[in-house]
Amino acid sequence: MIRVLIADDQRVVREGLSMVLGLMKGFEVVGTAADGDEAVTLAQSLRPDVVLMDLRMPRCDGIEATRRLRTEAPEVKVVVLTTYSDDRSVLDAFRAGARGYLTKDAGGAQIHEALQQVLDNHAAIDPAVQRHLIDAIATAPPPRPAFPDGLTPREAEVLSLMAGGLSNAEIAAHLVVSEGTVKSHVNHLFTKIGARDRAQAVTYAFRHGLNAS
Repeated sequence: MIRVLIADDQRVVREGLSMVLGLMKGFEVVGTAADGDEAVTLAQSLRPDVVLMDLRMPRCDGIEATRRLRTEAPEVKVVVLTTYSDDRSVLDAFRAGARGYLTKDAGGAQIHEALQQVLDNHAAIDPAVQRHLIDAIATAPPPRPAFPDGLTPREAEVLSLMAGGLSNAEIAAHLVVSEGTVKSHVNHLFTKIGARDRAQAVTYAFRHGLNAS
C-alpha cells in the first residue's frame, strides 16, 4: 500500500484528490495539509511514502516545504501538483528536491503513474512541463569554465594568447587594453601558477589545455 499525504491550501482540491486516490487500488491517503508547515509536520509524524505538494500555499510554500523535507524526512518523496508550469517554478521545485512535477490538468491515471514512477526512483514530469524544462535548459547561459589555480577568465585568456606566441604588446592590441594592464595580468598569473618565466608559463598552458586553438 502506497501511503500518500496531500498538501494544498484549497479544501476542495484536498477532498477531490483524497477521493480520487481512495478509489485507486494500492493507495492510501494518510493525511491532508493546508500549507507547507503543516505538510512538513505531518510528513514527519505520519511518514508517508510520497507527498502530493501544491506550490502556492500560505505561511510556507511548496518549494520551502520540499526543501525542508529533503533535510528533515529525506525518505519521503515529493511530487508537485500545481497550476504553475513556468520555467522558474519547475526549476525551483526540482532544485528543492521534488522527484515529480504535474499540473492540475493531470487526470487520475497520470497521477497514479507519476506516483508509481517516483516510488520506483524515476522522475515523473508532465509532458507540458518537460517542454518548459528543456526550453529553460536550452536557453540558459553556458556555465563559466573553472580555471586551475584560481586563474581568472582574463588571466587564462592572457595565458592562452601568450602560449600562442604573442608578445605583451600584441596581447594588449588583441584585447584592446594597455600593455601595462597585460603586464599586470602576466605578473598575477605567474604568481598563481608558480611560473618564473614565459617558457614555464607556456608549458603550464599546454599542460592544462589553455593554449590558443
